[in-house]
Amino acid sequence: MSVVSINNNNFEHEVLKSDRPVLLDFYADWCGPCKMVSPVVDQIAKEHPEYKIVKVNVDEQPELASKFNVMSIPALFVVKNGEIVNKSVGAKPKSKILEMLKVV
Repeated sequence: MSVVSINNNNFEHEVLKSDRPVLLDFYADWCGPCKMVSPVVDQIAKEHPEYKIVKVNVDEQPELASKFNVMSIPALFVVKNGEIVNKSVGAKPKSKILEMLKVV
């Protein structure tokens, strides 16, 4: 599956109403640790179609970043049935990100 870019217009449909657990990746283009996490998130999207993987650019979508109280990036949130069930801040290896998803 491909990664979906999220904005205010598609947030509810793509995240809150998803029939699969969603991994939200809050990032910025200038963020070094985000650049480390991004290819890992892309890889998870290709290898695990049971999850929906979405990205939110905090510079372009400050309202969504605020809604999730994102103060540091990268910030990863797992949303299932419209509820946040797991979250993490900072660069994480693939194994830790997959662990976050397995709790759901």
